[in-house]
Amino acid sequence: MARDPICGMAVDEKKGLRLAHGGQTFFFCSAHCLEKFAKERGVCASEIASCARPSRAPFYRNKVFMAAAVLLAVSLLSLAVPVLEPFRMVLMMYVQKLWWAVLLGILIGGLIDHYIPREYISFFLSQPKKTTIFSAVMLGFFMSACSHGILALAIQLHKKGASTPAVVAFLLASPWANISLTFMLVSFFGLKAFYIIGGAVVIAITTGLIFLVLDERGLIEHNTNSLEIQAGFSVRKDIQRRLKGYQFSRQNLWLDIKGVCQGMAALSNMVLWWILIGVGLASAAGAYVPPHFFDAYMGPTLAGLCVTLLAATVIEVCSEGSSPMAFEIFRQTGALGNSFVFLMAGVATDYTEIGLLWHNVGRRTAIWLPLITVPQVVVLGILANMIF
Repeated sequence: MARDPICGMAVDEKKGLRLAHGGQTFFFCSAHCLEKFAKERGVCASEIASCARPSRAPFYRNKVFMAAAVLLAVSLLSLAVPVLEPFRMVLMMYVQKLWWAVLLGILIGGLIDHYIPREYISFFLSQPKKTTIFSAVMLGFFMSACSHGILALAIQLHKKGASTPAVVAFLLASPWANISLTFMLVSFFGLKAFYIIGGAVVIAITTGLIFLVLDERGLIEHNTNSLEIQAGFSVRKDIQRRLKGYQFSRQNLWLDIKGVCQGMAALSNMVLWWILIGVGLASAAGAYVPPHFFDAYMGPTLAGLCVTLLAATVIEVCSEGSSPMAFEIFRQTGALGNSFVFLMAGVATDYTEIGLLWHNVGRRTAIWLPLITVPQVVVLGILANMIF
């Protein structure tokens, strides 16, 4: 299958948009990506008009619609089938906790898509340097969104040219090392929260540096969206040039709003169906796994850590939602290491994140993520149980 030159998604050559330009044939997953490609490459209107456009698929074949329809159908069916009522209750709880974070992530992703040129992301986050990893982790610290809100941002950064190691470091640092979660974790765990936050930063940096080596050796997918930056390029001067040439008008304001909404729509089609699948599976686990299971099998032992790791893989959906559950594990067992594993392993092994990386970044990246992060998480979890 071909790759969209803008977002990097796999495109079925028989179903995707096709454009012949400069002696090459490009395939696009959406009209939005086609328009962005045309703007960046200076493609004339006549070439765009001649672009082969397959018939639009009906709305009911959209993956987001299908995933949402299944969850809605099960929820409605639960009104008549009592055994499904716990699923509906847990699903509503997750929706209440998640909607704002996912919406915020997609909104910021749309803003990045419309306003941030790929040159900027490539300049800061695409260079094969150690400083790139530290920049990605620092960026994650200032992003106050939960893990699935961060997914949209991470994929958008990848689309804009951020290197694979930088995207992975950003993805690992953001949910547990951001500003808002720092205060939330401190309110639960007191000063012990800084072990969790510091551990998240250490794992993000270490994993990013390891991915940097893998990238240099060609063992993971290289981001083809990255642009070659000319020597002497200055982000500050480029921003000044763009602001100077921008004219405030009603028409330009409308074009900006339209551009942001198009970016949000494109990003939603890419990540939202994965999030809905994750919420559905997590709701099933929360509804039908007996509560005493966690009390009995999540003690401060190696076996308890392994069970916690397995539970985090299935249950983790939102950092804000997972934090109280992690504190409950600590309150019941006194095992800070288990709480750390529950929080951090969810990011490292969550099927939603691995699925998104698999489809949007690459299979090797998705496979390497848990292989590299899980041992670090377990070691720091054991260390926490020994210290505290």
